[in-house]
Amino acid sequence: MALDFRPAWMNEELEIYRNTVERFVEQEMLSGDEAARKLGNVGHALWRRAGELGLLCSDIPQRYGGGGGDFRHEALFYEAKSRRGLTGMSTSVHSIVAHYFLNHGTEAQRERYLPRMARGELVGAIAMTEPGAGSDLQAIKTRAKLRGDHYVINGAKTFITNGFLAGVVLVVCKTDPSQRASGTSILIVETQGTLGYSVGRVLDKIGLKAQDTSELFFDNVTVPVENLLGGVPGKGFFQLMSDLPYERLMIGVIGVAAMEGAYEATLRYVREREAFGRPIAEFQNTKFKLAEIATTIKVARAFVDRCVSDLVAGTLDTATASMAKMWVSEQQGRVMDECLQLHGGCGFMNEFLVARMYVDARVQRIYGGTNEIMKEVISRAL
Repeated sequence: MALDFRPAWMNEELEIYRNTVERFVEQEMLSGDEAARKLGNVGHALWRRAGELGLLCSDIPQRYGGGGGDFRHEALFYEAKSRRGLTGMSTSVHSIVAHYFLNHGTEAQRERYLPRMARGELVGAIAMTEPGAGSDLQAIKTRAKLRGDHYVINGAKTFITNGFLAGVVLVVCKTDPSQRASGTSILIVETQGTLGYSVGRVLDKIGLKAQDTSELFFDNVTVPVENLLGGVPGKGFFQLMSDLPYERLMIGVIGVAAMEGAYEATLRYVREREAFGRPIAEFQNTKFKLAEIATTIKVARAFVDRCVSDLVAGTLDTATASMAKMWVSEQQGRVMDECLQLHGGCGFMNEFLVARMYVDARVQRIYGGTNEIMKEVISRAL
């Protein structure tokens, strides 16, 4: 059976927008994906082109250069890329950074950064994870000392999505090391020409080959006090926690679309591939596996669509968003495994979409807070 990839929350205006997104993905992203996978990044030109077409910061108000839409517009872009296994351009992290500016920045910070992010002139990254601090953000060691009217940042970050191409980085650091959560702040670092700022390795991951996940180093990086997000020190941990439903639902949206894309590719393959004189789609095992996959995707789509509608309405809570992130990413791993198995030996070859999707899916259970952390969050709300 062919699954309907039209979300329940679609309307005529969103359909028009979706057509623009699909054309961009088909005409300008697909052709460069193989080169980006070898290079380790998609390059700045693609980001600027997406900005020209109004595909970046689509849910940021127009007065700040954004599209003036809502999360549904963002979701359509994530879905179009994920369904095709295109992971190099992390517009999700870019959007998260934009929302930190929108929700927590000063008016001057919004006006300075959001229009350039919407145009693709600045690629956004957020530097949280450190070699010794992953999910435990209160344990970070990066320090920012106030010296007169400037902060001086020292520390190292790792696993930073968009790190190589980033033009603006939100750095989570300790401005008061004697405190835990209340000693954490977020500082804005513009990367171009900034002394002491450097990008380390573009990390060699098992998946997401086209995505520039990097190490970042801060050696006496000096930024003015105006670069403290929101203008008040010690608010960083609160700022990080307040946008979690938005961030975690992104992972759910990406996961559903990836499952749909893998299912569609697998359906085509089993109908064309023959064994013992007939298409493998006609074997009972294949039929049963496809039935299970299709059912899982239908359920996941219904749940995530409801979460999207709730987020737009302002009613999505952290626990439910964590459920979406955890459950969908777990199902994504299982679906990708089944789709790969139905491809047989071809499923183990990188030239096949399902092979790339299989390895790309594994990180979904890790980033955005590991699924073990999601279970902790959910259990506290019970």
